Amino acid sequence: MPLSPNLIQETTNRKNLLLLVTLRWVAVIGQVGAIAIATFWLAIPLPIWQMAAIVAFLIVLNLVTLYRYGSGARITNAELFVELLLDVAALTVQLYLSGGATNPFVTLFLLQAVLGAVLLQPWSTWTIVAVTSGCFIWLTVSYNEIGFAMPSHGHAQTRIFDLHIYGMFICFLLAAVLLVLFVTRITRNLRDQDLRLAELRQQSAEEEHIVRMGLLASGAAHELGTPLATLSVILNDWERMPLFRADGEIATELAEMQAQLKRCKTIVSGILRLSGEERGEDSERASIVAFIETVVNEWEDHRGPAELEYTNRLDEDFLIASDALLKQILFNVLDNAFEASPAWVGIDVSRSGDLLVIAVRDAGPGFSVDMLAGFGKPYRSTKQQPGSGLGLFLVTNVLRKLGGHASARNISSGGAVVELSLPISALSIEARHGR
Repeated sequence: MPLSPNLIQETTNRKNLLLLVTLRWVAVIGQVGAIAIATFWLAIPLPIWQMAAIVAFLIVLNLVTLYRYGSGARITNAELFVELLLDVAALTVQLYLSGGATNPFVTLFLLQAVLGAVLLQPWSTWTIVAVTSGCFIWLTVSYNEIGFAMPSHGHAQTRIFDLHIYGMFICFLLAAVLLVLFVTRITRNLRDQDLRLAELRQQSAEEEHIVRMGLLASGAAHELGTPLATLSVILNDWERMPLFRADGEIATELAEMQAQLKRCKTIVSGILRLSGEERGEDSERASIVAFIETVVNEWEDHRGPAELEYTNRLDEDFLIASDALLKQILFNVLDNAFEASPAWVGIDVSRSGDLLVIAVRDAGPGFSVDMLAGFGKPYRSTKQQPGSGLGLFLVTNVLRKLGGHASARNISSGGAVVELSLPISALSIEARHGR
């Protein structure tokens, strides 16, 4: 399927939502562990049931989030923003129940702000910063006392202070580890998004290039129409002239010129027809087996390779809307194979899942490393001719428009293979319109 900026952003948001879910599971485990340690080991009285209710809320929130993710619902910046706000609210309530700003885990607000900075749009990030700052200030004046006051004698004061330092260290270590782990993964998601956007820009440039080529070909076809018609009239006149008809050699050459001129007219008419019609208009219904066999036979008649090996591995035939565009795709690939290996060309047709796979093999020298790395890019060719290297470029882009793809590789025993993979749903009449 073609890439789009919205689809790329949606994919990135879905990945980041899963990271939030993972972070929330970590928070649930951490809160349960902290409550248990504070209650049973440090003997600090806490409102366990109220705090357990917040943990239960986070669990339910995660289950709802996973349900939305699995349902394929669209994930937006607004949803990620709300998810982070709910996490901030849960953290605020837990801190309120366990000492407010005196709780060393209050610095976890910074983790929420950093996550907002790498996940959200600027306005959402600054809102998270404002909300966390407001919650921190509120917790300095309003919180639930946890049941003991700071003792006056030095030993107890030292013990409480030590506990606070230990808590600050644990909080720092937890925040540092989570930041490294999750920010690294989020950054990787953003890099993947940038790469996909770069691919989209490249695809757009290639499609613009194809449009320009199509306009140029259409204009050239229109311009060639008049001189070809003139040549046809002149040749017809020459064929009727007694002087030329009496010379058998000249008559033969005139007949050959007429045949080549007719071929030129057919090519020009095909260019004009393809430039003015959408795919599927005036197309014929044919079985995929019959269509490919017809194309292969026609190509063999025109090119005449020394040996053509055609193998059909399809276990099921189906009707397609055949047109000149599909035929031209196969002709381009077969022509390239024939130029590399005039003595032998192999064609193998098979099915792989929902894909129709057409493999064209040759016994030539194979592709160079640079050709394989830039397969399907314009002007990548071993031919030292201006404008060469457009055949596979056009094939790749046409297949991409149909939801398929083309690939190439060298064969260890010699030669190369180009595989064309097309979704059957893009070809089959039954798949698109029903029986």
